[in-house]
Amino acid sequence: MSILNVEHLSHGFGDRAIFEDVSFRLLRGEHIGLIGANGEGKSTFMSVVTHRLQPDEGKIEWSKNVRAGYLDQHAVLEPGMTIGDVLRSAFSWLLEKEARMTEICDKLGEVGEEEMASLLEELSEIQEMMDAHDFYMIDSKVEEVARALGLMALGLEHDVSDLSGGQRTKVLLAKLLLEKPDILLLDEPTNYLDEEHITWLKRYLQEYENAFVLISHDIPFLNEVVNLIYHMENRKLTRYVGNYDKFQEVYEVQKSQLEAAYKRQQQEIAELTEFVNRNKARVATRNMAMSRQKKLDKMERIELAAEKPKPEFNFKVGRTAGKHIFETQGLVIGYDSPLSKPLDLSMERGQKIALVGANGIGKTTLLKSILGLIPALEGSVRLGDNLEIGYFEQEGSYDNATTCIEEIWQEFPGFSQYEVRAALAKCGLTTKHIESQVRVLSGGEQAKVRLCKLINRESNILLLDEPTNHLDVDAKEELKRALQAYKGSILLICHEPEFYNEVVTQVWDCTKWTTKIL
Repeated sequence: MSILNVEHLSHGFGDRAIFEDVSFRLLRGEHIGLIGANGEGKSTFMSVVTHRLQPDEGKIEWSKNVRAGYLDQHAVLEPGMTIGDVLRSAFSWLLEKEARMTEICDKLGEVGEEEMASLLEELSEIQEMMDAHDFYMIDSKVEEVARALGLMALGLEHDVSDLSGGQRTKVLLAKLLLEKPDILLLDEPTNYLDEEHITWLKRYLQEYENAFVLISHDIPFLNEVVNLIYHMENRKLTRYVGNYDKFQEVYEVQKSQLEAAYKRQQQEIAELTEFVNRNKARVATRNMAMSRQKKLDKMERIELAAEKPKPEFNFKVGRTAGKHIFETQGLVIGYDSPLSKPLDLSMERGQKIALVGANGIGKTTLLKSILGLIPALEGSVRLGDNLEIGYFEQEGSYDNATTCIEEIWQEFPGFSQYEVRAALAKCGLTTKHIESQVRVLSGGEQAKVRLCKLINRESNILLLDEPTNHLDVDAKEELKRALQAYKGSILLICHEPEFYNEVVTQVWDCTKWTTKIL
């Protein structure tokens, strides 16, 4: 049975078309992976079908009484709310029913017999509904999901304004799972999640009875949880049966077949055109030439999709750093309270180190403390000599109204417009993207703009905080290659072992020194 029907959908920003004439039908129980390169419109498509954005054309039709739950990668939590408040809000409709029950009970002593019978009937219906949805088990349900996603260690009374990116994602995900919608719409749910909780989510989705649509660039994750792939490319949406590996296999075969058919047709067109040109002027062969011309005119031309620009990341290496990159003595990191035991850490020139461990234990705080962006609670950090630091933050600003060109120009005022455009194009951004405001770009495109700043400035130590988040498959592979080739030192936070294991020479498990247990 169909949950959602989308017909002839088109949408764009300004003169940049995101998708055109897209039709889509979602059935109950389907587990779908929505894939495509950065900027192809996956998140936009999700926002349009959930009515967060108005389409330019087309029809979106949800079945009656279908509840959709949407995990948005850019969702914001209101300051002042606790984790428990957010999770309990998943049951707001039941809490409203409870308030109605209280209202009815207060009225019963002051109404006539006829109205009392009507109120008692309503009260009975509400009670049955609340029993059916385990209303009196809400607190235990909240605790169960919070524990599974590592939120109990933070405490349900923890203010949501004080959460890291990963912790915020977990809270939103926990709320969504508690709502148990008829369809889950998940936009890059593994971003910021650590390995343990990705494993838990993988198991949850494998056993999920209802439908879900999952946007993700995490290929191992996709392969294990989806049975259908919808591929968004060149403003079109194409359906493939199977997981990501099966899609890739079929896609490559189809691409090869199309290229072969295109070559054959181009050869035929060339031969027909040559025949027409040679014979149209001669009376004896004019009819044959006209016949060939008609065939040319009626021919349905095969078109190959324009090749997407492939990113090219080459980090500029500065002068040689001193032997010691940094050294900490009794360093205690944190904000109001300590996140670590006293740390005696050191890093030497040429080392490439990954910081791993659960979200919220202080990996980002450690990076910022080393950089001096967050003052230490105790102890000291001593940076080495001749350091030229390149720092990639976990998140950029999602409300950046400057264009990509302006963004790079602000960073490199000496660049000509040609140099700015060339630098952005090398990072895999098209002309349309380059001229757009940063805030209308996808998360992956925004990450490429920030990487553009990093690779065009000389450095001898890179501090990278989750650089793979939002990046598509091609960009991840190219970033891995560039980091392997980089001659400087690297301190990297990453939750994808298949990425960092091929880049770093050493892994630091931050769970060994944290004061948090998540």
